[in-house]
Amino acid sequence: MKFKDDTFFKIIRSFLTTYLPKQKCYSFNTIKSYKETLNLLIDYLQDEKQIPITQISFEYLDNITICSYLDWLQETRGCSISTRNQRLMVLRSFFKYAGMVDSSYIILQSEVSKVPVKKCTSTIVEYMSEKALQALLQQPLNSKYGIRDRFFMILMYDTAARCGEMLNLKVKDIQVQPKSSIVQLTGKGSKTRLVPIMDKTVEHFRYYLDKFHPIEIRKNDDYLFYTIIHGIKNQMSPDNVASFMNRYGKLAKQSCDEVPNKVHPHQLRHTRAIHLYRGGMPLPLLSEFLGHSDVNTTRIYAYADTEMKRLAIQKITMKNDTLPLEQPVWENNDNLIRKLYGLR
Repeated sequence: MKFKDDTFFKIIRSFLTTYLPKQKCYSFNTIKSYKETLNLLIDYLQDEKQIPITQISFEYLDNITICSYLDWLQETRGCSISTRNQRLMVLRSFFKYAGMVDSSYIILQSEVSKVPVKKCTSTIVEYMSEKALQALLQQPLNSKYGIRDRFFMILMYDTAARCGEMLNLKVKDIQVQPKSSIVQLTGKGSKTRLVPIMDKTVEHFRYYLDKFHPIEIRKNDDYLFYTIIHGIKNQMSPDNVASFMNRYGKLAKQSCDEVPNKVHPHQLRHTRAIHLYRGGMPLPLLSEFLGHSDVNTTRIYAYADTEMKRLAIQKITMKNDTLPLEQPVWENNDNLIRKLYGLR
């Protein structure tokens, strides 16, 4: 396979294998997202622009092409506006790097920087009421996998962890202590944080360990949640979690109307955040608990909690209803009214 000019691909390789992991110290998942964006760009140039892969070079990449690529992502592939914007940020980073490698590509960096970020509507935070949460947690049977599924949901709610953080947990990451049991979560960018867990969660953890990690074969570096395929332990997949939560959600809906029509893992994180905020946890502390790098990200829970707004309005309204109606100072005062209007 002979390339017309392989500079484009050489810069991609150094960008993904040297710049991002060694100079920027980005995590594996972040680099994976960058790689996907660039692969999709190549797919677009091949499929939509009919440019053979051996002919792809920087000369085909300008403001118009990048805008068309982003439109293709949204209209043909069904990407959300936020995903579209994230892909744009990746391309800006890539073209900035290309300009660092070869100054002749700085003009391309300028071209991409002119592509606007698309405004998106505010997303609605999906969370469950306490009644709906209880209905969901009651659905798993007392079978082996029912015990696993229930503990997964309890731990995910208690820690407000992301699904990926849950699946990356190792046995050693839960440290049981007399009055301060904690979980070490590894979040975005390989950042770790320690999260306390409730005593009741610890009880479920011990019961789960006995069933899935018996003491005689227990290894600290084993994944806490796993599946067995062809006799081999594998890290549980996000699809597995999404599947059992959707199934339990449908069952819970039959007995509780407050359960959302579709239940998915991230709702447990949102639910815990809303419940903690209602319980009085300040936003900066909640932000740290959730592993947000910016407290402004956490403000969605303040905006979302209409119940707190309703109760606040109701409290003020009730307070005002008890106040006596003030009478105007000029009522039935003929002389004062005439003075106010210059008649006296």
